[in-house]
Amino acid sequence: MIILAFNYGHDSSACVIIDGEIRAAIAEERLTRAKNDATFPINAIQWCMEWVGITDRDIDIVASAGRNLRLDAHSFFEFPPSTLGVMNGLKSRIKGAIRSNYFRGLGAIDGVLPLYCEKIKLRHDCKVISVEHHLAHAASAYYTAGLGDQKTLIVTMDGIGDVTSCALWRGQNNKIELIRSYGADSSIGWFYGNATEGLGWRHGSDEWKVMGLAPYGNPHPGTLDGFHPVFVDGKLVKPHDYGRFGIWRDHGSQHFHGQEAAALGQIAEKLGREDFSAEVQRVVEEQMMALILPTLREEGVRSVCCSGGCFLNVKFNQKLWYSRALDDQWIYPDPGDAGLAVGAGLHAYYQANPGQSNKRLRDLYWGPSYEDQEIEIILKERGLVFEKPDDLAGRVADLLVKNYAIGWFQGRMEAGPRALGGRSIIMSPLHADNKDRINAKVKYRESFRPFCPSLLAEYRDTYLNNARDERFMITSFEAKEEKHNAIPAVVHVDGTVRPQLVYRETNPRYHDVIKAFGDRTGEYLILNTSFNVKGEPIVCHPREAIKCFFDTGLEALVLGSYVVLKPDIQMRDSECTALQPGAQSM
Repeated sequence: MIILAFNYGHDSSACVIIDGEIRAAIAEERLTRAKNDATFPINAIQWCMEWVGITDRDIDIVASAGRNLRLDAHSFFEFPPSTLGVMNGLKSRIKGAIRSNYFRGLGAIDGVLPLYCEKIKLRHDCKVISVEHHLAHAASAYYTAGLGDQKTLIVTMDGIGDVTSCALWRGQNNKIELIRSYGADSSIGWFYGNATEGLGWRHGSDEWKVMGLAPYGNPHPGTLDGFHPVFVDGKLVKPHDYGRFGIWRDHGSQHFHGQEAAALGQIAEKLGREDFSAEVQRVVEEQMMALILPTLREEGVRSVCCSGGCFLNVKFNQKLWYSRALDDQWIYPDPGDAGLAVGAGLHAYYQANPGQSNKRLRDLYWGPSYEDQEIEIILKERGLVFEKPDDLAGRVADLLVKNYAIGWFQGRMEAGPRALGGRSIIMSPLHADNKDRINAKVKYRESFRPFCPSLLAEYRDTYLNNARDERFMITSFEAKEEKHNAIPAVVHVDGTVRPQLVYRETNPRYHDVIKAFGDRTGEYLILNTSFNVKGEPIVCHPREAIKCFFDTGLEALVLGSYVVLKPDIQMRDSECTALQPGAQSM
């Protein structure tokens, strides 16, 4: 069974699932280079189909995230007659709104595509389904958790999707059942977004800046009363009217404006940015705990599966885990709207195959990869001096020991917002000022922004308190106190780290580099951040990696099996022999 699934909207994306296995998934932004791209994911769809080697005639099901198929999807698909009938009825009901500025602003097509853009022509028996937004979030979490017949609570929370902001579900025996849901007046995501905008940052994109700043301040309980909903005993007891939101559609992405952002900004100015952020984080943690913990007791379970943008808040995820109310906590590692494509596709698969089991997700390497031969051609075409070490892991570990900032481009690109050793910037965690160096000279972002460690899984308990398996940097943990001074570049001001546990079976080359670094230093982890600069998507193609390398303070670049050093680093590095363009090895 071949399923093509997509999300069309904020963080558009696509995936292909074959017999229940996620074979390819990518966000549109990675291919268009427009951050949070909200246009129709035609590039993502085409790449996924090409990668797995299918044509439009091979597709059995098309699954769209959202309770209604967007009207302009017909411009990109040639749907079966039964689907066209449904769409024509919907078009009639809204009286041709497809030609309005509203739909054009969302990336809709006015008329038909140019001749050189071929439609995806589906078979007459291809099923086309729409999966409600929060159901797609729930499916992304539940069907990647590998819980078997075990009953679990599923929680989905975001700004809003379709008409829902918070939903609680029961998952068991491959079935998802809604317990209760709440609309826009329950939105914790909108509260966090308004606070983000109030600080001068982008709603729907920069919330993690608030999360990163919060540990520098002290909360002031009560100062934000009246700006957020209130939950008690798992129920919404005080809804909050957020009013209408403004939307600025800018080069394929969307910027949101909340009516209360200005008032929140005034409070931030009075309290100070750090204390304001601390109070915002406190409120979010308090309200999410008040929703989730009582519902766990109500359902009589000690496991939870989570998705939706609110669960990008790693500090809350830590608080929930440290509550000791759980034996098993699973957060889908691409919980924002880019992950909806996978959720819609998995829902479609398990609806059609309810007896099929699912396994716990082990990696997110679902994007493009490039062979050494292709990379070498690109390097030669640019006249770059490079080397191909016999012991790549050892060579890179030596560069890390010398405290160089390195662009690391390997294998298939990760899905989701975190770099996981596919498209990463790596550096030694041993020096406290490395955080400031990367923020200032590589990422060009705020100085308080923390960095994460990629940690060999076998050394987990050497570094972390009360840890569990965490492969995706989606939860923070307390760092062992005796390690704070040993790895200061990756320990946040509150004594926590947000780790990626690295297993050799899922990423052997990355594991080997970290082990080689540990063998040299005694610390079996490295600093890891996404391979991009502030405001840009993570690099996808070797050309983008080279551009980012030369446009930033990175000192070394590892593309596949090849190492490139900046000219001044070549001169300083005693182990690097000056090579002519096109050299094959040291």
